[in-house]
Amino acid sequence: MNVTIIGAGLGGLVLARVLHVHGVPVTVYEAEPSPAARKQGGLLDIHTHTGQVALEAAGLTGEFRALVLEGHEATRVLDRDGTVIHDEPDDGTGGRPEVPRGELRQLLLDSLPDGTVHWGHKVTGVRALGDGRHEVTFAGGTTVTAGLLVGADGAWSKVRPLLSGAVPEYIGRSYVETFLYDGDTRHPAAAKAVGDGSLLALAPGKGIQAHREKGGTLHTYVALTEPVEWFGDFTDAAAAIERTAREFEGWAPELTALITDGDTPPVLRPLYSLPVEHRWDRVPGVTLVGDAAHLAAPNGEGANLAMLDGAELGRALAAHDDVEAALAEFEQVMFARAAEAAADGNELHELLFGDDAPHGLVAMFRG
Repeated sequence: MNVTIIGAGLGGLVLARVLHVHGVPVTVYEAEPSPAARKQGGLLDIHTHTGQVALEAAGLTGEFRALVLEGHEATRVLDRDGTVIHDEPDDGTGGRPEVPRGELRQLLLDSLPDGTVHWGHKVTGVRALGDGRHEVTFAGGTTVTAGLLVGADGAWSKVRPLLSGAVPEYIGRSYVETFLYDGDTRHPAAAKAVGDGSLLALAPGKGIQAHREKGGTLHTYVALTEPVEWFGDFTDAAAAIERTAREFEGWAPELTALITDGDTPPVLRPLYSLPVEHRWDRVPGVTLVGDAAHLAAPNGEGANLAMLDGAELGRALAAHDDVEAALAEFEQVMFARAAEAAADGNELHELLFGDDAPHGLVAMFRG
C-alpha cells in the first residue's frame, strides 16, 4: 500500500507521520511552492481529547510540549466600553495549551523523511480509473496514479467531488484580520486590553477578537455578520479599515485601535461551511480528512479535528490488511464526531454573536 495525500496542512501531515511511524509508504503533494511560502496563521489551542491524542499517535508529544507558550490560555471578555466583565487567568491547569501554528507545522514536516512532501504541485483535476485507483493531474499537466488517495486539501478540496457533491456555503459572517506588532511598546493600551491571552469584545452580530502571540504581537479577527459583498474591495486597505471600524463607532479606543492601528493591510476571511451532517457513501480507494471532509464555522476545533482525523486514519490503515474496511471504519467514526463538533460550533457562534452577546458567553464561562 502506498498512500497519496493531497495537502500538507496539519491533518495531511499528521496522517503522513503516523503512516511513516508504522512503515507505510506515503507521498504528500502540496500546492504551495515551499514551507515558507506564506504565514501559517496564529496560535492554535491544542485540545486534550483531539489534537493532543493525534500528536501522541504521531510520537511527537515531547516536541509539541516544547512549543507551548505558557500563560496564553488566559481569556477575558470585555464590554464595548472596555470594561472587563469576565477574566480567566492561565493557572496552568487548562487542557488547551497554545502553540504557534507555523511551528507546529514545521515540527510535523521535520518528522518526515526528506522528499515525502512534493511542493509546488497544485491539483487541477482528479478522476477515477477503476479498481479503486485515481489519477491526479497537476498544473503543468503532470499526473500521478494513486492506489489510495486522501484529500487533505481544505475547504475547496479538489478530491471531495469524487465522494460528494456538497459545496461550502457562506455562513453570513466574515472576519477581518489585522496584526499589531510589538504591542506592549507601540500599542500599549490595546496590549493591556488584550491581556496575556485572548480577548473577546462582543455585541450582537459583531465582535473584536484578539490574541497575544510571540513578541507581543496582537493578532485580531474582527467579526461582522454581513453579506460577503458588503465588505467590498480590500485592495484599498485604508477604505477597508475605515468601513470596518465604522461598525464599532463609540467603542473604547483601546479596542478600535486593534482595527485602525494595524501594521499590515487588513485581510478579509469570509467564513464557509459544509452541511453539519455531511457524509458520503463508501467509494473505493479514496477518503477525506479535515476541512475537506467537514468544514465548519471556526470554533477552535478545526485544526484539532483535522489532526485527529489524520491520526485515526493512519492507525486504521496500519491495523487492517483490508484497506476498504479501514476506510469504512474511519469514516463512520469521523462522520459522527464531525457532526457533533459542527453543531457545537454553531451554538458557540450564537453565544459569540447572537442577540444576547456577550452575556450568554459569560454565563457559559461561569457555568
